[in-house]
Amino acid sequence: MADHYLCFHGHFYQPPREDPFTGQIPREPGAEPYHDFNEKITAECYRPNAMLGNFELLSFNVGPTLASWLDKYAHETYDRIAQADRNSGNAMAQSAHHTILPLARRRDKIAQVAWGIASFEHRFGRKPSGMWMPETAVDYETLEALAGAGVTFTVLSDEQVTGDTGGRAGPYRVKLGAGRSITVFVRDRFSSNQLSFDMDKFPNTKAWTEQALASRGPGLVLIAADGETFGHHCRAGEHFLHNVLLRDAPALGFQITSLTHYLADHPPQTEIEIREMTSWSCMHGVARWVTGCECTPGDGRWKGALRRALDNLSGEIDLVYTAEARAASANPWPLRDAYIAVVLGQMDGPAFLAAQGLGSLPTPVANRLLALLQAEFYRQRMYASCAFYFEELTRAEPRYAIANAARAVTLVKEATGEDLSRGFHRDLSVAVSSRVNATAADLYDAIMAAAQASSLTKQ
Repeated sequence: MADHYLCFHGHFYQPPREDPFTGQIPREPGAEPYHDFNEKITAECYRPNAMLGNFELLSFNVGPTLASWLDKYAHETYDRIAQADRNSGNAMAQSAHHTILPLARRRDKIAQVAWGIASFEHRFGRKPSGMWMPETAVDYETLEALAGAGVTFTVLSDEQVTGDTGGRAGPYRVKLGAGRSITVFVRDRFSSNQLSFDMDKFPNTKAWTEQALASRGPGLVLIAADGETFGHHCRAGEHFLHNVLLRDAPALGFQITSLTHYLADHPPQTEIEIREMTSWSCMHGVARWVTGCECTPGDGRWKGALRRALDNLSGEIDLVYTAEARAASANPWPLRDAYIAVVLGQMDGPAFLAAQGLGSLPTPVANRLLALLQAEFYRQRMYASCAFYFEELTRAEPRYAIANAARAVTLVKEATGEDLSRGFHRDLSVAVSSRVNATAADLYDAIMAAAQASSLTKQ
């Protein structure tokens, strides 16, 4: 069956777990016997899949925050993943901080996409043709940001599109403004979720493969799931994946491919439309990350309050930063987009300013501008989607978001003397846990107390 194709896409991602004041990852309860979940999931998933050669068989993306951690702490695994792309060209980019892009301002969408592309080029040594959108959350403005940055294609789930797909993966063309378009592949939601959540119900890989693929017609079948499914969420999932792709699917006549390679030989012929403000992991669109919804149990009103606090703080940080940038005769948003070079360690702050034509700034002005660019970096990090994904405010993930916000507030105060903490603290006090006697303001206070204690210890 030369016209039958199968692609597995693995979305590999971990949030930024580092304490932004110390750069260290705290010990995480539940990760035992490992120090934290990055270590645990590397042992259970990333390293086994890399050792088996699965990354050469998959279409995959590795989120920039995970790639950075792997490079520093699990370099052999990192090298094997990078080599897999050099051998196959299968990797896709991902926007930088797993922000739910439809909920972001346009200039933040552009920054997240630009930083994701720069991170990909830094890790893989080439330009990406595809980009994964966190939680596949989508609106037309996000797709326009991707296309404007030169991204050719992305992935959605079948419930996120309308048009004549016939249950096939595509590729399809989605029209955008100004005569532009972008290509979209559509994953098979049922088979992808079956594999993600019910893998252990099948006696072997052959049983799943025959049930999922034997009756398929010609064209591409796309299975897309969290990469952590294969070894972390599902024990021995890496072997399940390996057997399907190397043995069972080819035995049924399927050619294993990646999205990049398939698109090169099969350009889109059909046009579809998207369902805006949808995602693959919330049946209520994107409510899970805005106001809370039935996707997580209990009272989720803290989510809306926390997001309002972060949004208000973002606006205030942006006002301080843009005033400083314009006083230095710099265009604030392209300058921020380019700042990823400093984050990636490609150059230091003074060299960056010189490369941007700002090398002659007086030292105090240059230092303020660099500190505010760093504040902008942390204010981007505070929107990582996992802060809003789960049911409880006092989990580690919301704490990490608030800690990144606290670091941004501290940098602004150190650079300019302007203290944004009072209004932020007031806004955080409205976000209340329904399970324990705590507010987001209480979490902020604890984070700041720990940061001050750490600072005193270093002195």
